[in-house]
Amino acid sequence: MQDFLLISPDLAWPFALALAWIVGEFAHRLIRVPRISSYGIVGFFLASGQSGFLPSVDSGAIMLLANIAFGLILFELGCRINLRWLRTNPWLGVTSLVEASATFAAVFLVARWFDMPLIPSLLLSSLAMATSPAGVLRVVNEQRSSGQVTERILHLSAFNCVLAVFTFKAVVGLWVFQSTGDILHALWNSLIVLLVSAMIGGIFGVAVPSLLKKLGNRGHDATVAFAIAVIILVVLTHTLQFSPVPAALAFGLMARHRRIALSQAQQNFGALGNMLTVLLFVFMAATLEWPMVMAGAGLALVLMVVRFAVKTACIVAFARLSGITSRKGLLTGMALTPLSAFVILLLEQTRHLGIGLMDQMAALAAITLMLEIIGPIATQWALVLAKEVPDTTGT
Repeated sequence: MQDFLLISPDLAWPFALALAWIVGEFAHRLIRVPRISSYGIVGFFLASGQSGFLPSVDSGAIMLLANIAFGLILFELGCRINLRWLRTNPWLGVTSLVEASATFAAVFLVARWFDMPLIPSLLLSSLAMATSPAGVLRVVNEQRSSGQVTERILHLSAFNCVLAVFTFKAVVGLWVFQSTGDILHALWNSLIVLLVSAMIGGIFGVAVPSLLKKLGNRGHDATVAFAIAVIILVVLTHTLQFSPVPAALAFGLMARHRRIALSQAQQNFGALGNMLTVLLFVFMAATLEWPMVMAGAGLALVLMVVRFAVKTACIVAFARLSGITSRKGLLTGMALTPLSAFVILLLEQTRHLGIGLMDQMAALAAITLMLEIIGPIATQWALVLAKEVPDTTGT
C-alpha cells in the first residue's frame, strides 16, 4: 500500500489531508488543542523523511496550493487591520518596531554566539521577527475570540510580517550582492520585489471592490470573488517570482480601505479556506526531517526562549502607554508565539536563488516544528486567560 501511494502522489496527499482533518477534529474535541497543531503533527509523521507515506514536497502544485492557502489568510488578516488605529494609538506602532528590532538583535547575537555564519544568522534573525499570521488568525477564528488582546495580536502579527519580509528581502539582497557583485540584481531580489508585489496587491484591492460595486454585489458572492482574485494574485506573483506575502496583505488592506469587510460567516473563506488550511499546515510540517530537527533542537530551544522573552518584555514595557494592562501585555506576547507557516513559505519562495537556508540550519527546522505545534496552543491559552473566548467555544 505504501509503495503504491509513493508511486501515486495524487492519492497520498488526499489521504494525508483526510487523516490530518480527522485527527484535528478528535484532538480539538477531546483535549481542546487547536486543530492546526494536530495538522502539523500528522504532516510531520507522514512526511517522506519519516514514514515515507507522502512523496517529496518539492512538487510545484502542492507548493502553489500552500501559497494560495497562505494568501487567503493574509488577505483576511489585511481586511481586519485598521490603519487608523495607528494614528489614534501610535504607541502600537512603536511597540511593533521596538519588539521586532529587539528580537532581531537578540536572535542575531545568540546565533553568532553559536558560531553560525553571518548571512544565515541575519536571515534567521529576520525570520524570528515575524509572528505567523496563519497560526494567529486561524486560532482567533476557531476560538471566536474578541477583545483587546485579540485585536493587538492581529495587528502586531501583520506589522511584524511586513517588517520581517522587508528585513529578510534586504538580507537576501545582501547575499545576492556578495555572491554576484551585481547591485541591480541585489536590489531586484530585495526591495524592488517587495514594492512591485505590494503594488500588484494594491491594484487588485482597487479593481475588485470597484467591480463588485458596479455589479451591486457585496454579499455572499463577494467572498467568492475575493477568493478567486486571491488565487489569481498568488499564481501571478508566484509565476513572476514576486512575493505573494506583501501582495495578498496589501490586497486585504486596500479592500478594507474600500469599505469591504468579511462577515463572521465568511471568515476562513468557508469550506475552501478550511480545506486549504489543512493542506497548508500538513505541507509545512512535511518539509521537515527528523534528523535535522534533532540536530538543531538544543539551539532551537535557546532561540525560542530568547525570542519569547524579548517579544514579551518589549510588549509589556509599552503596555500601559498603548492602553492595556501589563497582564494583557504579557498575554499578548504569549499569543505572538506562532512562527512556522511564515518561515516555510518565505524560504520556499527564495529557493530559486539557491540559498537553501533550511538545508543549512538544523536549528531553523527544529524551531519550525516546535512552534507549529506549541505556537497555536500558546495563542489559544493566551486568549482564554485574557477572557476573550466565549464559554461555548469548542462545542
